[in-house]
Amino acid sequence: MTAEREVWREALGVVLATSAYGVSFGALAVASGLDVWQTCVLSLLMFTGGSQFAFVGVFAAGGVSALPSAIASATLLGVRNVAYGMRMSPIVGTTPARRVAAAHFTIDESTAVAISQRDPRLRQVGFWVTGIGIFIGWNITTLIGALVGDVLGDPKTWGLDAAAAAAFLALLWPRLKERQAIAVGVAAAVVAASLTPLIMPGLPVLVAAVVAIVVGWFNWLGRVDGSTAGPGEIDR
Repeated sequence: MTAEREVWREALGVVLATSAYGVSFGALAVASGLDVWQTCVLSLLMFTGGSQFAFVGVFAAGGVSALPSAIASATLLGVRNVAYGMRMSPIVGTTPARRVAAAHFTIDESTAVAISQRDPRLRQVGFWVTGIGIFIGWNITTLIGALVGDVLGDPKTWGLDAAAAAAFLALLWPRLKERQAIAVGVAAAVVAASLTPLIMPGLPVLVAAVVAIVVGWFNWLGRVDGSTAGPGEIDR
């Protein structure tokens, strides 16, 4: 098997795995109050799973009154794509058209597959195959989920109300390898759970995000190997 075929194989595996839970997003979005058309447009234009789940999760809890918090939560999670874009800039090509297209396809999965390759050309292959593949698959499964969710009704009957939480847990779990990362996760979770009964829907997520940033920035516990870094510094 050639190196390029191996990259295709890796990328398509990621495409299939990621696209699958677009069904959950579509069903959850419809259950939160969006219609099928709005759900599909959200996937077409936003196209970043974490932010989409954040948006519908907060919107479902508070309705229209929680819309500002839903938008803020989605935006906060989407900020990481800026860092991905800076990392992908020398990989995706120099023409304006390619850069504009790449901006839309720069997500966790396309970035991960690209930077795992050693050869510059294979990095491009990994990025574009993964990004475009997930875009197509995610939007197809979003439509399927929205149509199915519209028929099924209450998502709690099928356990789909837990889809957003499960998606975020899947994003968080691989990162819990250091004491500091665990401290950030626990602090944010405790704050969010404590504030949920007390303040309007959406705000606990934003407050927890601020707590996570503060705890993560000061890096009080250091790395698991015992080394420490000051605020804003990176251990090497």
